[in-house]
Amino acid sequence: MKMENIFSIKNIIIYLLAINFIAFLSMLIDKKKAKYGRWRIPENTLFLYAFLGGTIGSIIGMQVFRHKTKKNKFKYGMPALLILQILAIVAFSI
Repeated sequence: MKMENIFSIKNIIIYLLAINFIAFLSMLIDKKKAKYGRWRIPENTLFLYAFLGGTIGSIIGMQVFRHKTKKNKFKYGMPALLILQILAIVAFSI
């Protein structure tokens, strides 16, 4: 398999759908664990999923599950990361 086939639009879309789904689910899982006083997903892991392309899934998960919405690190950090990702996409596509 050639390297250019790995980075096809189709594969990029599949990857982004998967990482956003994982980020969304991680917010649900962490919320449930918080509710029942169980071991939590580290905040750095939640941000890692967002950094790897799951920012939209993370933000949607935050809103749907009302999770981490009062923490400034998440309240402002996730949208800021999304803006940086959009700017990077625009810069690399020019």
